[in-house]
Amino acid sequence: MTEQIVCRVITGPTASGKTGLSVRLAQEQGWDILCMDSMQIYRRMNIGTAKPTKEEMGGVPHYLMDICEPTDAYTVSDYRDAAEKLIAELAEKGRNVLFVGGTVLYLQSLMHPMSMGLTPANDELRKELNALAETAEGRLMIHKRLEECDPATAQRLPVNDIRRVIRAIEVWEATGIPFSEQPKREEDNRFCWKVVSTEMDRAILYERINQRVTDMIRKGLKEEVAALLEEGVPEDARSMNGLGYKEMIPCIRGDCSIEEAAEQIRKGTRHYAKRQMTFLRREENIRYIRTDRDGAYEKIRDYLV
Repeated sequence: MTEQIVCRVITGPTASGKTGLSVRLAQEQGWDILCMDSMQIYRRMNIGTAKPTKEEMGGVPHYLMDICEPTDAYTVSDYRDAAEKLIAELAEKGRNVLFVGGTVLYLQSLMHPMSMGLTPANDELRKELNALAETAEGRLMIHKRLEECDPATAQRLPVNDIRRVIRAIEVWEATGIPFSEQPKREEDNRFCWKVVSTEMDRAILYERINQRVTDMIRKGLKEEVAALLEEGVPEDARSMNGLGYKEMIPCIRGDCSIEEAAEQIRKGTRHYAKRQMTFLRREENIRYIRTDRDGAYEKIRDYLV
């Protein structure tokens, strides 16, 4: 039996201190960092994505960052394939990897390869259904939808197993064949996952988010978005739908002030952080560590090392 590769992860809501903790740990242990952020993959999108600067990277090799153009349609499946290839290549060189980021769909695709199956992911459908799944009523509606297209799978899956329920709906939508009748592939067990999620008091987190947005405006977020539009990136590109970019477009058009745009970004980012925390709580085998308390770094290090 092939020996499993240990893959470590620091995830958690935006602005909860992941970057600083991960770089410190990677420096100490001699690890490489693999970006797990669906916006930091885009080149020239730096300020609005809170992409770490060269100085903030602290000499640690970073991968899966700046890997595509803002006009590219980069999917969850693309990310999973690139990440798995990198894990194997770095392992052959004797390198350990530390995934860092808060894109939960990326994490799920890596930890649960069976959930991706043989059918490509539908990111828009997942986004729609995950948003609906934030309430108990919404989860019941989603499960009812599964009952209508795949009663066998609906009977097997509980209402709150939302990740698998959504996947089954996704497969039906793409193929017209119920998930229960789909050909299956063996789950990829080459990798062993150790995952830490940062968390902190919500009031403190929201204060950090508000300050981060203020800093982004000061650093030139409006100018960054304007430059992307000027070079021909369409307003409706997937990359431009990211937080900080879609809200700034009306400001560039002259439809609102920069402070009004900033407030919309703050509000949207707070809501996004709440969704991240909700989605992560649905994952099993994640160790939660409060980063607003003393000893957080040592707890993260002791668990991951």
